[in-house]
Amino acid sequence: MHVFVKIYEFAASAGAFEGYVYPKEQIDSNYLPNWVNHLYTAYELLPEEVRDQIQPSLDGTLGRAIRALIPRLGEDHEIIRKLRDIVKGELPTSVNDFQKKKWFE
Repeated sequence: MHVFVKIYEFAASAGAFEGYVYPKEQIDSNYLPNWVNHLYTAYELLPEEVRDQIQPSLDGTLGRAIRALIPRLGEDHEIIRKLRDIVKGELPTSVNDFQKKKWFE
């Protein structure tokens, strides 16, 4: 599979995950372990230079997801720990922390 396809599919999945766990009435947490495992595996399969380039944006996306999940799962939940393995920088301050400007703005 071409690296651009891998990047797209990983980013789409990470963004969809963030949207799914964004605070709302209910989420079906049965989907979370499998989804996070797939994200983790896909992240690990990306070339290091790709991970280095996307990491700041990824830290925001998955960091907001972590912020959304902590009240539901707790800081020490396996899902939170696995997501924190992917996030390398500081977590956003909240689920609504969209401070970073997009490259096209």
